[in-house]
Amino acid sequence: MRSARALARLALLCLAGAVACVVAGAGQWLILLLGLAGLAIAGAGLWWALAHRGAARLLGALLAIAAPVGVLVLYAVSGLWVVAAAALACWTVALACARSALRHLRKPRGMRHRGTRAPRRAVVIMNPRSGGGKVGRYKLVERAEALGARVILLDLDEDPDPAALARQAVAEGADLLGVAGGDGTQALVAAVAAELRLPFMVVAAGTRNHFAMDLGLDRDDPAKGLDALSDGVELRVDLGDVAGRPFVNTASFGTYAHIVQSPDYREAKASTALDQLPDLLTGEAGATLTARADDEVLQSPQAVLVSNNPYARADPLTGGRRPRLDTGRLGVISVRVEGAARAAELALLGERASGITTLTARRVVVEADEEAIPVALDGEALTLPTPVVCTVRPGVLRVRVPRHRPGAPYVAPSVDWRRVVRLALGRAPRPHEKHEKHEKHEKHEKHEKHEKHEEQSDG
Repeated sequence: MRSARALARLALLCLAGAVACVVAGAGQWLILLLGLAGLAIAGAGLWWALAHRGAARLLGALLAIAAPVGVLVLYAVSGLWVVAAAALACWTVALACARSALRHLRKPRGMRHRGTRAPRRAVVIMNPRSGGGKVGRYKLVERAEALGARVILLDLDEDPDPAALARQAVAEGADLLGVAGGDGTQALVAAVAAELRLPFMVVAAGTRNHFAMDLGLDRDDPAKGLDALSDGVELRVDLGDVAGRPFVNTASFGTYAHIVQSPDYREAKASTALDQLPDLLTGEAGATLTARADDEVLQSPQAVLVSNNPYARADPLTGGRRPRLDTGRLGVISVRVEGAARAAELALLGERASGITTLTARRVVVEADEEAIPVALDGEALTLPTPVVCTVRPGVLRVRVPRHRPGAPYVAPSVDWRRVVRLALGRAPRPHEKHEKHEKHEKHEKHEKHEKHEEQSDG
């Protein structure tokens, strides 16, 4: 508690330093305003570059590049760059200290695990092409077989069904199902494991490996995931569902879902996106969506991303992380950017912009003015009839992971400066915070009783 209070006070001190730097440059307030205007112009330029073609796209791209460069040159010539750099440094340190203080005050409890006996007839389904050939590069077949597992290599020329192969493996006596492949293959096999109440194992052999990352696995060395076969523990993890189809990461609707439908997307992602974005962003192509997250209605979003458990910040496509995979809730991120003004606001405010909405829900219904809409499910392109219903199945997945693994780094949400001030002043938590802790304690006790019951059942 003392270290948290010290960090909170240091955060406020650095925040005061940032304010002092801005005040020191107040004599050149016009240049400061021009700096903010430069960021807004860059955002508007990016919008024109994405939402238009031809000369308008070229002009937008020039503005998106020239505006920040112009601001840097202006600050350098005026001598204000020293003040700006000092203010930025103080603000960065203030944020880091504030997040660290809140983290010390209330450290997030990791997903609980329990020890279980090692599998005797493990079966691991491997995609040899996933992640650019990680299965062969890391010798995953040989390492899995050396640990006693049976390996099924997918013959991609035959259009294999991973779920059917998993069911056949269970019929032949498999007591664990594992996957070395992308998130889409993982989801299909995970659904079979959840249905049959068997342990499930993930090997990070995909391209992005979001699910493996949030499980705390070592993405730099996929072979270490196989340690779960000999020395593993079990996590209880949620599984997402979209119209009866499982997903471990995200279901995306709107702009991105339309783009990934293109047959050229895999080979030329950037050019395909640039070709389709103008019509999608201006509403000339694609369905008009309405999303209902429990009781909250999101009107006409350009993109909706539904995740199996919420992301800490609204940036899952650029490396965002989910602190937990066992909350029993879906994360919802809605994006609506209408015109250059909203794009400029987004450039200035980021995820706090009015065009970004972040929610959590147990049920999300996506409706449209068309009978069927494209959906990107864990990166796979689908077309589903509307309305599309998204739900979450709490704790149905028994994921076996290595006992010793890097772990998923804690990602702090947006800083609550009111809590930082209260902490710095040495004040006690508010009553609702105590009540929230009491509720978590009760939930923790119920979870332990449930685990004991499961252990007795397994015995």
